[in-house]
Amino acid sequence: MSFKALSEKIDFELVKELSKLTPEQAAMKAARDKQLHDIVEGKDDRILLIIGPCSAHDEEAVMEYVRRLAKLQEQVKDKVFMVPRIYTNKPRTTGDGYKGLLHKQDPTGKSNLIQGIAAVRSLHNRVITETGLTTADEMLYPENLDFVDDLVSYHAIGARSVEDQQHRFVASGIDHPAGMKNPTSGNLKVLFNSVYAAQQKQKFIHNGVEVQSSSNPLAHVVLRGGTNDYGENVPNYHYEDLVKVVKAYESGDYKNPFIVIDTNHDNSGKKHMEQIRIVKETMFNRTWNADIKKLARGFMIESFLVGGRQDDDGTVFGQSITDPCLGWEETEELVKYIAENA
Repeated sequence: MSFKALSEKIDFELVKELSKLTPEQAAMKAARDKQLHDIVEGKDDRILLIIGPCSAHDEEAVMEYVRRLAKLQEQVKDKVFMVPRIYTNKPRTTGDGYKGLLHKQDPTGKSNLIQGIAAVRSLHNRVITETGLTTADEMLYPENLDFVDDLVSYHAIGARSVEDQQHRFVASGIDHPAGMKNPTSGNLKVLFNSVYAAQQKQKFIHNGVEVQSSSNPLAHVVLRGGTNDYGENVPNYHYEDLVKVVKAYESGDYKNPFIVIDTNHDNSGKKHMEQIRIVKETMFNRTWNADIKKLARGFMIESFLVGGRQDDDGTVFGQSITDPCLGWEETEELVKYIAENA
């Protein structure tokens, strides 16, 4: 058993100089981050949308999508706060398949992670500086956080990662919201253990150094459904599910209770058009129960320029090569619906 070095040791400080924000751009990002924090803390009752492509595989298509999203954000800014999904790392159940922009800058090309670091930073920077929106990414590799922590405003901890202690502990040192997804089993106890761990100070080894984290009071629940022992989808966005999550928050010592509903994955069975119905059902449930309305104030929505999905070698501009997504027309209509019913 061994590891073969494919590059020299990476200089984190040198990497940070790539696509670095100017002081003015950093101040703009900080102001928008403050709004995002206020939403999770309950000081701002707008609906949070983590919205965008399943994977950011094509920089120009992503930028076209985010430019449209920025215009839409201006139209709904009093009711909805949108953070575009710029997901540059993709978990693979078997280790095979497209692993994201970090690994492959061209989905049909060879893997180059050193070039990938530069590409990831460039894309996050472009979104911030060219549209004024700030970004979300999945923290698939906790040791890579230092590559993007100055650019990313929302960190998602995936269903396969949320049970891992290193992910939980690193999340506890993030200064921004960390959305902790329920595991693929759908187990709520595991989910709340993860949120609790991320909200505490932790001592551990991070990138070769003993550290103590600050704790992250903005860590919160993301409901993405689960899969039972028979391989069947078990959604967890329904009214009764949300009541259980509210009670779980109430029964424990958690800061800033906040619920995000992931409208795709096991909640939709990856039937992308079901996302519309799931959002509308949740918006109705918010009107029926004051506790749900208070806590369930976020959605993760997968959408892109063109609906559905294509193969990795596809040529459709703005269509997903991983999970199927809503198209732009459905996205625009759904966001306006949320704003009108918030």
